[in-house]
Amino acid sequence: MNSMKPSKITIIGTGYVGLVTGTCFAQVGHRVVCVDSDISKVKMLQAGGIPIYEPGLEEMVKENVASGRLSFTNSTKEGVEKSDIIFIAVPTPAQPDGGVDLSFIEAVAREIAAHMTSYKIVVDKSTVPVKTGDKVAETIKRYSKSKVEFDVVSNPEFLREGFAVEDLMKPDRVVIGTRSQRPVQAMKEVYTPFGAPIIVTDINSAELIKHAANSFLALKISYINAVATICEASGANIEEVANGIGMDNRIGRRFLNAGIGFGGSCFPKDLSAFIKISEQLGYDFGLLKEVQRINSQQMERFLKKITETLWVIKDKKIGVLGLAFKQNTDDVRMSPAIDLCQRLLKDGATLRVYDPQGMEKAKSLLPKTVTFVTDMNKVAEGCDALIIATEWPVFKTLDLDHARKTMSHPILFDGRNLFDPVEMEKLGFIYKSVGR
Repeated sequence: MNSMKPSKITIIGTGYVGLVTGTCFAQVGHRVVCVDSDISKVKMLQAGGIPIYEPGLEEMVKENVASGRLSFTNSTKEGVEKSDIIFIAVPTPAQPDGGVDLSFIEAVAREIAAHMTSYKIVVDKSTVPVKTGDKVAETIKRYSKSKVEFDVVSNPEFLREGFAVEDLMKPDRVVIGTRSQRPVQAMKEVYTPFGAPIIVTDINSAELIKHAANSFLALKISYINAVATICEASGANIEEVANGIGMDNRIGRRFLNAGIGFGGSCFPKDLSAFIKISEQLGYDFGLLKEVQRINSQQMERFLKKITETLWVIKDKKIGVLGLAFKQNTDDVRMSPAIDLCQRLLKDGATLRVYDPQGMEKAKSLLPKTVTFVTDMNKVAEGCDALIIATEWPVFKTLDLDHARKTMSHPILFDGRNLFDPVEMEKLGFIYKSVGR
């Protein structure tokens, strides 16, 4: 950290955001205490294990625990006492109406208030609706015993699962939202080692930035999926169209990959939340409702493709490559691949499945009748069809010759456009992809 004085930081919540953030802060020299109420998770982390798969994270955790810069505890009191800056990184689950459950945020704010004895900077790192910062400040003020001064800051995260370490070590930007100038310098010192542009804004704007950004990216995905439907109807190729669009630097190529739709724990939740937030503020965000509708339609279109090709799904043996919601993660929450599996099972299919990292977590979401195969090249054996449901790069190395020879029928549904249609037909496959 050069000559800068390390910051004393506490992270409350050690999920994807909290664990990656705390570890990367320690990596650049800060002293970090990570707090979690789950004692078994804390013990696992203290022993050098990690509860999630994220490339590069496990090695970094071990290195920083060994150096003494990173520690884990289930005591919020210890975390508050040992730090000057407290990051709240607890879950903000979706509610049935699309709103956000802020009960974990409120509970942590009350705990912080109970243990504060000197000035602290309390940072909302969790994705929260606009005006949450005001509620956190109000809660701390109400429950603080010592009535010490504090500041609440919004510092939204922009981490992509599977690339979270990279995104935190080399961020596009850092957003700091605050009502007071007092915490600005301390927050800048936290982030100076990362060398990213720092945007200092009001707290409401900072809170809106995260929901607006994720909703825009979801819009981009739904847009290209809608265009893919037009490509199929017209005989065009969505890959060529996306490349032509993406070369316009006002648009960019990222998030223009057609497929079976977006999922995971962020985009669907943040999209619903932003629609609900807008509604509560008196605006009907119809554009984002259409993004949701297109995303839902995309899975229906893909299932229709499978049904039209196989005719009857009942008693068909189908191989599925991919269970995680995207590559480079073991996260199966709201995964389109899991949704696809569940829909096929409901129609009476027998499934053989494989994922490089997500199989253990998927076992709790899929019935025992599903066969979990440990070798991707054996998934297709004896199958009536093979489906690619997640864009893992390793699937491009699939032994296609072995798959074709061992399948009952060489039919491949590529939900992520990993293969070339011309080459697949040359190899003897009935090949169906998206928008091509």
